[in-house]
Amino acid sequence: MSKRILVIDDSPIVRNLHSVMLKSAGFQTEDAVNGFDALEKAMKIDFDLMIVDINMPKMDGFAFCREIRNSTKYKDTPLLIVSTESEAEDKMKGFKAGANLYLIKPVRPEILIENVNLLLQKD
Repeated sequence: MSKRILVIDDSPIVRNLHSVMLKSAGFQTEDAVNGFDALEKAMKIDFDLMIVDINMPKMDGFAFCREIRNSTKYKDTPLLIVSTESEAEDKMKGFKAGANLYLIKPVRPEILIENVNLLLQKD
């Protein structure tokens, strides 16, 4: 069975782009428009990995990462931040919040897929 990935971004274009990339590599995807939406979906559906943006309304990516890491269900699930924020302090904040990896937008399809595959090999 293919791995299920949750794509969390407030931009419909980015969500669609990442979903198309992932589906073309054989993954199943669901999407969420912000951290609250993502938490709701994560409690109903099991995900193998989550890709999250930082800048979102209602609940940003850092808060989402912290919340999901507090959940027993997802404490070890790979979290990949993909953001336009490229400062070292943003990356450190992401890792402190619980992210396994931090990529800068726009991310090339082969880079996204390669890193998703690497993160999923931990299982």
